[in-house]
Amino acid sequence: MLDMRLYMAQRLSALVMGPFVVVHIAVMIYAIQGGLTAAEILGRTQGSVFWFLFYGLFVVAVSIHAAIGLRVILFEWAGLKGKTLSVTSWGIGAVLFLMGARAVWAVTAGGGL
Repeated sequence: MLDMRLYMAQRLSALVMGPFVVVHIAVMIYAIQGGLTAAEILGRTQGSVFWFLFYGLFVVAVSIHAAIGLRVILFEWAGLKGKTLSVTSWGIGAVLFLMGARAVWAVTAGGGL
């Protein structure tokens, strides 16, 4: 039953990530073609609740998706099982989340990296 829930959670996180990826790439293309500098981009994102929520949700979806995918790889290739598998995969997911959250905070709230 856990495997089915993880399978569904990974598929749902992929569905959530799809539009985020498209918007992110479109914004990056717009910024590059528009000749925006890093300072100009930060000027537009800092203090923005929209970009904070957008990239915050993106980070959550990526962290969940990656942790579940790595769980399968750790099981199949490294032979990890049971509690070791769970702790390792969710630990990696937590680290990814913390790194992403830190980047989101730096870009939207103006905190230093």
